[in-house]
Parts: sequence; structure tokens; C-alpha cells
Amino acid sequence: MSIFDPNAQPAQPVRRRFSLRNLFSGINTGKVTRTANAALIIVACLVLVVVAFNLCTFQVGMTEQAVVTRFGKVVKAIIPDKTAAMAQAISQDPRLQGVTVMEGHGLFFKTPFIESVERYLTTLLTYDTEPREVTTKDKKKLILDNFAQWKISNPALFSISMKTEGNAHTRLDDIMYSKLNEELGRAEAHTLIADKTYVMSMLQSVTDKTNSEIAQYGMEVIDIRIKRTDLPTENSRNIYDRMKTERERQAKQYRSEGQEESQKIKSDAERQAAVIEAEAYAQAEKIKGEGDAEAARIYAEAYSRNPGFYQFYRTLEVYKEAFAHNTKILIDPDSDFARYLFGK
Repeated sequence: MSIFDPNAQPAQPVRRRFSLRNLFSGINTGKVTRTANAALIIVACLVLVVVAFNLCTFQVGMTEQAVVTRFGKVVKAIIPDKTAAMAQAISQDPRLQGVTVMEGHGLFFKTPFIESVERYLTTLLTYDTEPREVTTKDKKKLILDNFAQWKISNPALFSISMKTEGNAHTRLDDIMYSKLNEELGRAEAHTLIADKTYVMSMLQSVTDKTNSEIAQYGMEVIDIRIKRTDLPTENSRNIYDRMKTERERQAKQYRSEGQEESQKIKSDAERQAAVIEAEAYAQAEKIKGEGDAEAARIYAEAYSRNPGFYQFYRTLEVYKEAFAHNTKILIDPDSDFARYLFGK
């Protein structure tokens, strides 16, 4: 059973409306897709060019020198200044046959995946040794702390012999310590400590001898210096004990000499005091005797001028002394002593 509507219109087919807008929209979408693909291709090409450029080139800085190796064999050396001595040293060494020497800094080319680059500094390098014990000519032991300034003079030789600074320091330490021990064995301890001129000459000799041995490694020592010279701990303790004993002995000697000098000064002072006292006593007795004589003369002269008054005055003086402390005395009223008391 179906429902039929006699008034319904027959179905019309669906048609897309054609317009210029739709046409140009499709064209623009295709262009954007092609542009994006082209940009990706360009970027990929640039990346490949940069990668290829980095694989085929390398740079050497202003403070660097480089060595190019091919399967581990040195084929090229790039140094700051190309000299005849450097070229001759490389050409005469059988280990460096066929090595090309180039000069300068900047950009250089290499074969990718086959050649590799090793860079080394051209500046001075410092090797600071560990403090160690050495023995001098007079069998004294010292703790020596020194350091060395060195540089890589031939990067090609350094590459095939040392490779790294750590290996170079190890080798340098062995050679330098050996040469330094030889020189220290010819000098006495007090010379090494006090004579700076001798020490500088000795270090220059060690530098020259060390350079004669490390030249085959492409290295050169510029300077060797001693930072510190100490005594071993046990020697320091013994020296301290000897110094302490010596100072105590000197202190006792100074105290003994001081006491002896003090006793001398005291004895001399006592002697001088006794002499002064004796002279003063003699002078006092002399002055007293002269005073007594003068007093006796004055008394005699006064007595001779007025004996009665003199006798009266002397009697009053005796009264003054006798009755000064409420003294009670028993006297005869007829005696000469009581004559003035009773008015007789």
C-alpha cells in the first residue's frame, strides 16, 4: 500500500551550482599545496647542504692548531706559522712521511667519513706536579712542589705519540722528575733553600735536558719553577725539638748570666752604700765634734763673761729637763740644786 499525492510535483535532480568562486577556490588550494611542498624541498636541500658543508669542512681557531687523520694516520698538519724547521722536522721523521703542512687559521676542507680532525691549543699549558720527597747531596730530605709551562710545538708528532694532554703530563712528569732528581743530588739542602741564583741555573739546566727528550713527542717546555720547598713532617718535628732544646739552653744560660750580673750589681751597690755610710758617719762625727767644741767654747766664753748668770741659766735648763713629765724628786733644801726653787 502506498500513498499517492496527485498534487505532488515530480522530483528534480540535484544539480551543483556552478560559479567562478568555486572554480578559483579549487585552483588556490592546489597552488598552496604545491608551494608548501616546494618549501619543504628547499628546506631539506638547505639542510643537506649544511650537513654536507659541515662534513666536508672544519675550522681552526686563532689559538688552535689541527691535525687531519685518515683511518688513524696523520695526513695533514695545520700550524699557525709554517717554518722551514717545522717542515724539515716533519719531512725527516719516518713516522710522518707524506704529511702535508698547512699554515693559518679559518676554514679548511676534509674528506667526509674518511678523515677526522684533532685540535690542539697553541697557547702555553701549565702542568702542576704533586709535592714529592727528594734527597739532596748532604742526604737531607726535602718536599718539593714545582710546576712547568709547556706547549705543543709539533701537532703531528704530538698526535701520533701523546694524543691527549693527560698522556703528555704523565710523560712530562716522568722525564722532568728524573732530571730534577739528578740536579738535586748535586746540591746541598741549604743551597737549594738560600741560593736563588743557583736554583735558577739548575732549573734552566733541567728545562734544557727535558726539552732534549720530549722534542720527539712534539712538545717543548718553556719554563720550570719551584713553588715551595718544605721539610718532611718527621724532619720538621726533629728540627723543632732541636730548636726548642737549643732555645731552652740559651734561656738557662741567659738566666744564669742575668743572675750573676744581678748579684754583681747588688754586691757593688751594697759596697758603695757601706762606703757612703761610713764616709757620712765619719763626716757626721767630725761635724758633731766640731759642733761640740764650738759649743764648749761658747759655753766657756759665756761663763767667763758672767758666771752667775750662766750658772742660773744652766740650772733652769736642768729644771726644765727634770720636771718635764711631772717628776717627783726628793732633794735637800740646802743643796745647790734647790737653791733657786726655794729662793735661797
